[in-house]
Amino acid sequence: MADQLIIFDTTLRDGEQSPGASMTRDEKLRIARQLERLKVDVIEAGFAASSNGDFECVKAIANTIKDSTVCSLARANDRDIARAAEALVGAKRSRIHTFIATSALHMEKKLRMSPDQVFEQAKLSVRFARNLCADIEFSPEDGYRSDPDFLCRVLEAVINEGATTLNIPDTVGYAVPELYGEFIRSLRERVPNSDKAIWSVHCHNDLGMAVANSLAGVKIGGARQVECTINGLGERAGNCSLEEIVMAVKTRRDYFGLDVNIDATQIVPASRMVSQTTGFVVQPNKAVVGANAFAHASGIHQDGVLKARDTYEIMRAEDVGWAANKIVLGKLSGRNAFKARLQELGIEMESEADINTAFARFKDLADRKSEIFDEDIIALASDESVTREQEHYRLVSLRQHSETGERPQASVVFAAGGVEHSAESDGNGPVDASLKAIESQVGSGAELVLYSVNAITSGSTESQGEVTVRLQHGGRVVNGVGADPDIVVASAKAYLAALNKLHSKAERVAAQG
Repeated sequence: MADQLIIFDTTLRDGEQSPGASMTRDEKLRIARQLERLKVDVIEAGFAASSNGDFECVKAIANTIKDSTVCSLARANDRDIARAAEALVGAKRSRIHTFIATSALHMEKKLRMSPDQVFEQAKLSVRFARNLCADIEFSPEDGYRSDPDFLCRVLEAVINEGATTLNIPDTVGYAVPELYGEFIRSLRERVPNSDKAIWSVHCHNDLGMAVANSLAGVKIGGARQVECTINGLGERAGNCSLEEIVMAVKTRRDYFGLDVNIDATQIVPASRMVSQTTGFVVQPNKAVVGANAFAHASGIHQDGVLKARDTYEIMRAEDVGWAANKIVLGKLSGRNAFKARLQELGIEMESEADINTAFARFKDLADRKSEIFDEDIIALASDESVTREQEHYRLVSLRQHSETGERPQASVVFAAGGVEHSAESDGNGPVDASLKAIESQVGSGAELVLYSVNAITSGSTESQGEVTVRLQHGGRVVNGVGADPDIVVASAKAYLAALNKLHSKAERVAAQG
């Protein structure tokens, strides 16, 4: 019987640390539900002690998710650990994940602690956490660059204190597969009580080897948990990609000899939801979930696939959730059909009033766009995920004029704190004019660092445009996402969504395991 590989998803914690990828409570809940449908074993819901907002997100997910273990990150101190335990009270299955840096560089330059102090702190923290929760994970931050003798000493001690999972992070993406796998194996061989805990890997993708390193940690090192994110989301170059790990293990079961609980048909829906929620577009040639992952342009390849699919495809597109775009609703569809489709897609609204508002937007979209796809519904729901109480800025109307040889003009009406404002501006194009008009009234002073457009569905000029705007101001980076059949309107929505996030002034504390 094959061993079980535990899939630990940290999209909502480490993935959210991508600049601009922070999510609202409702967005996190929606993604957590999708991760549960995906049958992820452990969902790291956030870092409860980092802010009141993150605490509430962890708490909401803990009270909602029933089939996956819900985990909160905590630094190795009593305050963080107690806060994590408090947020996880309502969870059916909970885990506290505590960490402290163990590399000489991090201990000296960041923590300003001696190795002996770090050793004691790690022990005491796991002991404290074990009294609050039965499932404790310990991570030595920058573990791969730590002195092996010191690391073995720490790991043996935390197992004795009750740690049930040991995670060895390649925090800065420095590892290479063979060496990382041997490093994990050496630790397991040298730590006397290593069999008392599950060993885990957490690899970053700075050199593009996060998946390869993680698989080496599993195959060579004997790790039985992989920490990963949807689409490889994460700060810097990102994290190990869940979809690549899962499909590598499933496709090459002959080599890895491992089973995973994951329902692979939910991979593409999860990828799309995370992409549309964060505004981080998936590159077309991304393995498993990229738009071209199962496309064949070469005539030889096309001929081979038509004759026998397995000539050029090692996975079936439908096995990971790819399917032809299915028209699900139209302008004649009623409210009950719309509500039922929301539930099928895992989208839950907080109240009947929110459903009514979303349905009104759906009908408006159906009047302008003859074919409504699942992706359109998800985008519409994402647009609706910020409640009116949180939505300081809201687009009311937009009019723009663009003509060859003339400078484009835009007139925008938007609400700010319930008060409507009108603004006009010209620009290099209608989008530029619209955003300048808004900024002329808001005066945020934010720097536009990214503007991107992506078609929500392919194959038609009727497709909704999904615009991502990234703003930077006062050290904060936020993303705004807007969708509309009119790209200029979508751009204005995205800009206002980013301004809403800046206005919220939600504080975040970066942490990395």
